Amino acid sequence: MTADDYDSVAKLWTNASGVGVNPDDSKENISKYLQRNPNTSFVAVENGEIVGAILAGHDGYRGFIHHTAVSASHRGTGIGTKLVNAAVDAIRNEGINKVVLVAFKTNTLGNNFWEKQGFAVREDLYYRDLRINN
Repeated sequence: MTADDYDSVAKLWTNASGVGVNPDDSKENISKYLQRNPNTSFVAVENGEIVGAILAGHDGYRGFIHHTAVSASHRGTGIGTKLVNAAVDAIRNEGINKVVLVAFKTNTLGNNFWEKQGFAVREDLYYRDLRINN
């Protein structure tokens, strides 16, 4: 994935149920993320159209998967699994040993997918955030 993919990827994320797109996911911010993590995010393209995308990277210690989506018309074809495998392999190749993600509890489709990918639910943690700029 590159910054040039942003418009198509943002549209895909926005149209996918269960993906929490917010103002932090601006082209500027995603471009910065991709500059910091140039080898770990991927798109799936069919007939010149982006039909899947995964935003992933690391901070030097932990890998993170942020947004993953496959267009409704291409679900069940293995694209999501290929994207996850590509991102996890890329993060592993950068020397990172653990990948984490956050999924909405109400995202049944997404949570079923993540379970099939081997991601376990952690019941011993709270996810917390702090907005420092409005």
